Amino acid sequence: MNSLQYWLGGSSDNLENFLLMISKAYVPALADMKMEIAEPVTFPDLGIWHPTAPTMYTDLKEYLNWYDTRKDMKFAKDAPVIGVVLQRSHLVTGDDGHYAGMVMELEARGAKVVPVFAGGLDFSVPVEQYFFDPITKNAYVDTVLSLTGFALVGGPARQDHPKAIDSLKKLNVPYMVTVPLSFQTTEEWQDSTLGLHPVQVALQVALPELDGGLEPIIFSGRDSKTGKSHTLQDRASQIAGRAIKWASLRKKKNVDKKLAITVFSFPPDKGNVGTAAYLNVFGSIFRVLQGLKKDGYDIGDCPENEGDLINSVLNDKEAKFASPDLNIEHRMDMKEYEKLCIYQESLHENWGPPPGNLNSDGKNLLVYGKKFGNIFIGVQPTFGYEGDPMRLLFSKSASPHHGFAAYYTYIEKVFGADAVLHFGTHGSLEFMPGKQVGMSGVCYPDLLIGNTPNIYYYAANNPSEATIAKRRSYANTISYLTPPAENAGLYKGLKELKELIASYQGLKDSGRGPSIVNSIITTAMTCNLDKDIPEIPTDGNTDAKDMDMDLRNLIVGKTYQKLMEIESRLLPCGLHVVGCPPSAEEAVATLVNIAGIDREDEEITALPQLLAQSIGMDIETIYRANDAGDLEQVQRLQDITEASRIMVGQYVSTVSDPSGRLAASAIGAFGSMFGGASVALPWGDALKGTQFSEIDVVASRKLFDYLGFCLTQIVTDNELGALTEALNGEYVLPGPGGDPIRNPKVLPTGKNIHALDPQAIPTSAALASAKVVVDRLIERQRLENDGVYPESIALVLWGTDNIKTYGESLAQVMLMVGVKPMPDALGRVNKLELISLEELGRPRIDVVVNCSGVFRDLFVNQMNLLDRAVKLAAEQDEPLEMNFVRKHALLQAEELGLSLREAATRIFSNASGSYSSNVNLAVENSSWNDESQLQEMYLNRKSFAFNSDSPGSGMETKTDIFKSALQTVDLTFQNLDSSEISLTDVSHYFDSDPTKLVQSVRKDGKMPASFIADTTTANAQVRSLSETVRLDSRTKLLNPKWYEGMLASGYEGTREIQKRLNNTLGWSATSGQVDNWVYEDANDVYMKDPEMQKRLMETNPNSFRKMVANFLEANGRGYWETSEENIENLRQLYMEVEDKIEGVK
Repeated sequence: MNSLQYWLGGSSDNLENFLLMISKAYVPALADMKMEIAEPVTFPDLGIWHPTAPTMYTDLKEYLNWYDTRKDMKFAKDAPVIGVVLQRSHLVTGDDGHYAGMVMELEARGAKVVPVFAGGLDFSVPVEQYFFDPITKNAYVDTVLSLTGFALVGGPARQDHPKAIDSLKKLNVPYMVTVPLSFQTTEEWQDSTLGLHPVQVALQVALPELDGGLEPIIFSGRDSKTGKSHTLQDRASQIAGRAIKWASLRKKKNVDKKLAITVFSFPPDKGNVGTAAYLNVFGSIFRVLQGLKKDGYDIGDCPENEGDLINSVLNDKEAKFASPDLNIEHRMDMKEYEKLCIYQESLHENWGPPPGNLNSDGKNLLVYGKKFGNIFIGVQPTFGYEGDPMRLLFSKSASPHHGFAAYYTYIEKVFGADAVLHFGTHGSLEFMPGKQVGMSGVCYPDLLIGNTPNIYYYAANNPSEATIAKRRSYANTISYLTPPAENAGLYKGLKELKELIASYQGLKDSGRGPSIVNSIITTAMTCNLDKDIPEIPTDGNTDAKDMDMDLRNLIVGKTYQKLMEIESRLLPCGLHVVGCPPSAEEAVATLVNIAGIDREDEEITALPQLLAQSIGMDIETIYRANDAGDLEQVQRLQDITEASRIMVGQYVSTVSDPSGRLAASAIGAFGSMFGGASVALPWGDALKGTQFSEIDVVASRKLFDYLGFCLTQIVTDNELGALTEALNGEYVLPGPGGDPIRNPKVLPTGKNIHALDPQAIPTSAALASAKVVVDRLIERQRLENDGVYPESIALVLWGTDNIKTYGESLAQVMLMVGVKPMPDALGRVNKLELISLEELGRPRIDVVVNCSGVFRDLFVNQMNLLDRAVKLAAEQDEPLEMNFVRKHALLQAEELGLSLREAATRIFSNASGSYSSNVNLAVENSSWNDESQLQEMYLNRKSFAFNSDSPGSGMETKTDIFKSALQTVDLTFQNLDSSEISLTDVSHYFDSDPTKLVQSVRKDGKMPASFIADTTTANAQVRSLSETVRLDSRTKLLNPKWYEGMLASGYEGTREIQKRLNNTLGWSATSGQVDNWVYEDANDVYMKDPEMQKRLMETNPNSFRKMVANFLEANGRGYWETSEENIENLRQLYMEVEDKIEGVK
């Protein structure tokens, strides 16, 4: 037993005595030697430790008796109490210097501490035992600060997140998880652009985030000589300051709390203040202010409505960001700035001495915004280099200008904010330069945010960038819902086409059949559908009566299939207002799409499959025939779609009150409402008398029970509630971000968004989905290229997409090169298995992978896996015509004088701490001269390579290999995985598109093919880029349902319309895949209609002016050919709107 006690004691004395004891017992030569062997010194497995305490305590009362009678420290009566979580192993081995340093720092700042420890890996036990007041049973501590770097329950291998969340919710205080350096010395971390080692990011940042952990700041390092831990003083100071500020939110009365609400203006043009993805920012702020007022906050003379709020913040709601039209809340003179902003000298190298010419009047730095009592609504300055093409071209990363620094200096040190609320997706703070994760005291996000708690409203569908905000700006990210989705529907000629097809189906065997087909062909050409349907004759001389029935049916079937693709496409309508969940009726389209996906984990069969099975068919067979244009099966799929909508619609109306809201009595009753022996069906009489009346009732009930759960989640609102919790210094429940259709667990919103365990992807389900897409992509290109396989594919990996799909596009890359990712015994995907050429059935396709900066930050271990996969393929001794990876790598090795492994470098991104190619900024600001300048930006900023042979070294410049690899690219490829974000919704997609760049570097100057995979529905599609742009334009920019929904949101909706037009222009610039008719039809909709002009002018004149400028630019750059009359009309419009903005009558 003594042996065990020595071992469990773990201290150096115990281990010394342990060795002496076993030596005496088992080494014959030492048996008679006299030895002084002390008894084991035992330490409690669970307890409270303090560096100056005489002993370890196992009772909170005993600890407090000692603590409160200390002579060396005196604390204020209302001093914040920080609960600190430690690892027992460090305490018993005497390696506790870093813990002592952190405790001393907290106490030096006036905080009391309760440092607890556990011997195992379940830290929820000491949390529950020692962090509650033994008398009141309420939380005794005001903030929990974990110094373990691990999840609360479990180590690196396995965790119990539900148990951790349950413990933390009971305690209900902010939960910070800091990180000790384990795989790097202090010097290695300081010198690294990457920051924290990738293994630690996966284990000690990503996993604690699943518990709701905040602020992964490094607090300790390791001595390179002794290996002992030591506190990093400046980091400990930052952590202590922030922990105490979170704690103070629990102590301070609401009437005294100061909140800085920060809105964004991007791009920095007139009409863009209050930019955020799918969010009505000022409408949301108005609701937040009303909620704060009810909670006792001082909101001063806050305006009574949203419109007055916009005007009071901006003076002129179409204010140009850099103009005096914006309200100036504070003028910071140079003496104040230089005194308060301790890091301002480091900005001189990029921006010169202050004040500079950004956010400046030449003498002072200007803080734009407006104060209402204790609430400041401020406008975050922009990066500052958007209008400068040379700075865009050559900067590896941005750096904050003096105006940006002055803004955050004002918030913390002049206004004295208790918290800052960043409003909407997303700003610039978290993308400022510095280490990727585990920042130092000279990284700009760390310097800018200072000690101010950061609360951040972030779109639920964007967990990747939300995670960047968590890790780099220390944000407590609160999710908000995107607007309710609707089917795009049909309009104008498209609607007419559907009616013609219905007529044809009734009369196709009569003499009128051919003439109806002629009308279908003519109308389809008028709608420009001939670009998508090659079967449509375009010579103008073809008569349908000369066709056989099969060809007529094929043309009509293909046209019908394309119409249904447009009609059923989901699009978010309008803009979301925080705290306004959709009604049950508004959720119908979302529920139909949730019902459209098989969910193996829940053993739920998708509704389209259940309907197909009821008529003796399989949905996959119907999908394939529909895609081929089989008229009978196109109609069958449309019948299934209509039946799904009617069933779900009937169900929702049953559980809704007359206003369309979910009936109060229905909440929580879904499980039993229609279950058991009940005769009533959830979908009522929706299928009565139809071909689907024999549907499997048991399986369908199970599906509708699940839809009931989803409906309660959709209409539940905690967006304002979560903000209240954060401002009260409470624990905000964590939850995954992503697509609510794929993963309804994203709902309800109002959760502290996290991503996922990065070691868990790609999953086996993602691998299966990826294979479908890769097979269809390669086969389509082969068929369109005379049977020749593509040799190399350039593709983009996005952080959010891989979180939503659990690694589908990651798996696609591996399957292209013929390698399969494999999990280890613990389910961590870190192994590779080569797929034989026999099993693959085709050559290994080479790849050039460009990872977004966000993907690079979140998935460093997966980049490692990808690089290993490509190099594994390159090293196979196989025929070159069957292994294009090896073929190209051998050529590059010879040309560039490299080893084969180095020549097989294919995984690229930005430099560490840098994001985007800046092509989007140049396009948005029209600050580029020609396309070669955009291509040079892309090459300069995206040619940093990852090397699995030195994974901790960060990204290295490899421009020559990048260009060389692009020279062999035959097609470019991206994925669309969510109905909420498509090609023209955001600028990221064209910003990362290398299509024209590939053409410019290829020796033959050939334009590569461009494809987009669309996995937004169960029937995955691979379309050309031009097809996808046309589909996007028809369903959004040109669709009355979409633009009327946007115009209903006023000022911000008009800006959203302009943004889609600008992004369309971006696609012309990077790919040349935008048809002339898209601009022509958009001009007809927005510029030729006097009533539309008036609406756009009245809601947001500056966004309207930008739209006019976009059309003129598209024409000037050769992307749109149109009549001189149209151009003259646009020039005249531009002058008129300019006069209105300038106040000329």
